[in-house]
Amino acid sequence: MKHKQVQWSCINNCGACCRLSPEERCEALNVLSPNQLETYMEMVGDDGWCINYDKSTRSCRIYTDRPDFCRVSNLPGLFDIEESELNSFAIRCCQQQIKSIYGDTSQVYRRFQYRHKLSRKK
Repeated sequence: MKHKQVQWSCINNCGACCRLSPEERCEALNVLSPNQLETYMEMVGDDGWCINYDKSTRSCRIYTDRPDFCRVSNLPGLFDIEESELNSFAIRCCQQQIKSIYGDTSQVYRRFQYRHKLSRKK
């Protein structure tokens, strides 16, 4: 019996990817073009969060018009990964970012794990 691969999907009320603090996101900065980097830096607020992130609702105010580097579908072009690896790469990236922002015992992290049927490592 073939197992169906779990598909990456964003979870509501998370926003971990909206934490843009440059000193915390070196890996992201290293793959951006000069124009993307300029846009990225313009989006970083004084507190390190994206200026378009609504903290009260944990949502993006410009979601439909967000920059290309904010779109998971563009990750293969940025990080030199195969299209076939996008799903597992996106899951690992989100897992890492959520864990670093909210912690591995947070409700957000548990919801992400549950959504993607991932087991917690003890």
